[in-house]
Formats: sequence, C-alpha cells, structure tokens
Amino acid sequence: MKAIGRAIFVAAVFIPFAALAENCGDLDTQSAMNDCAFREYKKVDKELNEIYNSYRVRLDEGQKRQLRDAQFEWVKFRDLACAFESSGVEGGSVYPLVINYCLARRTADRVKELSALANCKEGDLSCPAWKWASLWR
Repeated sequence: MKAIGRAIFVAAVFIPFAALAENCGDLDTQSAMNDCAFREYKKVDKELNEIYNSYRVRLDEGQKRQLRDAQFEWVKFRDLACAFESSGVEGGSVYPLVINYCLARRTADRVKELSALANCKEGDLSCPAWKWASLWR
C-alpha cells in the first residue's frame, strides 16, 4: 500500500515538473532537481513581472491601484497555497523541488491570466483596458 502511495506522489510531483522543466535535461541528483525547479520558478517569475509592468502602463490610476492590490493578494494566496501543498515534505530533501515547482506552476498560470487581460479585444465587456485603448489615453 505504501508503494502505491509513493508512486502516486512521484507521478503527481515529477511528471508535471518534467513538463515544466523541459530545458533542464536529465537530472539524476536531488540537488540538481532542486536547482532546476528554482531556476524555472525564477524564469516564470521574471515573465510575470514583465507582463504585469507592460500591462500596468495602459491602466488609469484607479485601475493601477486595483491591479496592484489584486496582485499583492494573489502573491499571498500563491505563497500560502504552495506552502500547504509542500507541507507534506517540509524538512525533506525534496521540499525545494516541490515548493518551487508549485510556485512556478501557479506563477505560469498567473502569466496566462494577465496575458489574457493584456490582449483582450475591444468590445470584451470583462476587459478592464482593451489592448488598443491605451492609444487614446
């Protein structure tokens, strides 16, 4: 029974991680996997900051405050959710891999969300600032 639990854990953690970390190659040590997960998280975090900053410039002052507040709360949620998801391995050698994979995955999802907002088309009523609306501000 324990073997099945381990197999499920390995599949849940390492298979999605392998898909995310396409450029990490064949890693055979825990330290290398941990480092790779951290680099992947930092890479996607940089993308998030770039899309956030480029989108923010075309918002009015009220929208900028709303986006800042929403992003601040999202970061808190992401960090707490990842701390919870990785709590089962806290203190273990796999902990950095699990938490950084979670941070990278959730951050990549946020990049997609902000990219969708940044590229929404005129007429989309759920869009705070159409892509070309900044030309008229």
